[in-house]
Amino acid sequence: MKILAFSDLHHARARAADLVAASAGADLVIGAGDYCNMRQDLQGAMALLDGIKAPMVLVPGNAESADELRAAAPRATVLHGTGCKINGLRLFGLGCGIPPTPFGEWSCDLDEGAAEAMLAGCDGADILICHSPPKGAVDVTSGGMSVGSTAVRAAVERVQPELMLCGHIHDCWGQESLIGATRVVNLGPTVNWFEVEG
Repeated sequence: MKILAFSDLHHARARAADLVAASAGADLVIGAGDYCNMRQDLQGAMALLDGIKAPMVLVPGNAESADELRAAAPRATVLHGTGCKINGLRLFGLGCGIPPTPFGEWSCDLDEGAAEAMLAGCDGADILICHSPPKGAVDVTSGGMSVGSTAVRAAVERVQPELMLCGHIHDCWGQESLIGATRVVNLGPTVNWFEVEG
């Protein structure tokens, strides 16, 4: 299956246009959170992606809640502590900032305990999609701090999906790492292609 994946669109019109154009060649489109900014005009941000005709699987970021995303993207499958199967491919997703961000009340965040409980439902996946990266992989800020999630990392180590897709830490956009046999990619708002067999 040919998969187009991205994260952290943040209402960027030109980036969205690139994604829509590329999606003509995709069997599946995956979004790893933060489509708008600070929970403002999510509807408008999702409208920028209206031209995508392929099935879409999305997780919320810390810039929108799961309920807000479901309302703004009714055609998409929104995963948040849940999984789905598409053409035999097993996907599981979890959104929000994990651990909680310093950004204030607007940010949709989870503590590590809540994230661990929600990830416990993942008993197998080909692709794990989380807005936040796993601790120690593609999670370093410009200040040199590793700010990824221990709960996400534990889930990756336990499940060992073929792919773990994330975003959130802008300084690591486009970077990759390995956790065991799992390829971990911090996507960013660009066109990222993956081939995964279900």
